[in-house]
Amino acid sequence: MHLVIPEFSFATNTPTANNIAQLILDAWAEGPGSPLLKRDPNGLPTGGAVQEATRRINAAGLDLTRAVVITEAEHGSDYIMQSDNEIVFVLPDKARVTDHGHLLDTAKFLMACTPNGI
Repeated sequence: MHLVIPEFSFATNTPTANNIAQLILDAWAEGPGSPLLKRDPNGLPTGGAVQEATRRINAAGLDLTRAVVITEAEHGSDYIMQSDNEIVFVLPDKARVTDHGHLLDTAKFLMACTPNGI
């Protein structure tokens, strides 16, 4: 199987980056019950999860047709895109952080180092 792994950098000192980092904080606060992480019986993101991810990502400052948020575990299990125009964002595991007051900066850092991170 041929895997395509995009390699790019995304400046974390922009308003959009701040908004996307806030999306991470919101998803962490929502926990496993986050609407971004709702899955169908086959383990794929539900239509509602895709709509919510697309809405939140676009509200953060992008203009995508279809966004999906998956967990690091789903990424590690070789999640397969469900649409040619799908952009996949990987939610960094909250277990990587402590709640000691630098969550926004920590989320921005994890955006950069999580595989295909948000």
